[in-house]
Amino acid sequence: MTHGVRTETHSTSYPGGRTDWRDAATRHALLPLRIFLGVTFVYAGLDKLTDSAFMQAAGPGSIGDLMRTVRDSAAVPALVDPALDNPVGFGHAIAGGELAVGIGTLLGLFARLAALGGALISLSLWLTVSWASDPYYYGNDLPYMFLLGAAGAGRGALLVTGCPDQGPTAGTGPGGGLGGKSQQLLVGQVSVQRRPGPSPT
Repeated sequence: MTHGVRTETHSTSYPGGRTDWRDAATRHALLPLRIFLGVTFVYAGLDKLTDSAFMQAAGPGSIGDLMRTVRDSAAVPALVDPALDNPVGFGHAIAGGELAVGIGTLLGLFARLAALGGALISLSLWLTVSWASDPYYYGNDLPYMFLLGAAGAGRGALLVTGCPDQGPTAGTGPGGGLGGKSQQLLVGQVSVQRRPGPSPT
């Protein structure tokens, strides 16, 4: 008779495939926040890219005039200086970054990386554009930074992916295996792994 080890990790479930509603609520609690942030960042990026007045080095409502206005009042003026060298390029970079963050957050593609990128964008804007807001809570970039941090640290991606593991499983019997494949199902951040046990001989 061969011997092996069978391991199984799963969330609370009931016959018929029903899952404890508390587990489901925990997994998806941050989905409304992620949807809001994703839509907001996509809209912000598209709004900049489609605003011809904004994507100008000078003129009313332009990114160039905005950067020159906030330069002396910024907490870190050195962050504004590179933008002054090429305001239009900086505007396109910010808009592209916001689009990437929004799409990544909505689709769950590199969600934590997207949240980190969004938090860094919000931090840089808070230290420059929003720094002069008085009182500080009138500026919206600081709350976005913390909301993105919470969204990135939480559970519950929008994607559900099946990931079969085609590699062999290790065992102690003759021939070096338990004779089966390991399958993994990813639902947000929850992983269910099953390995078949040894067949009695």
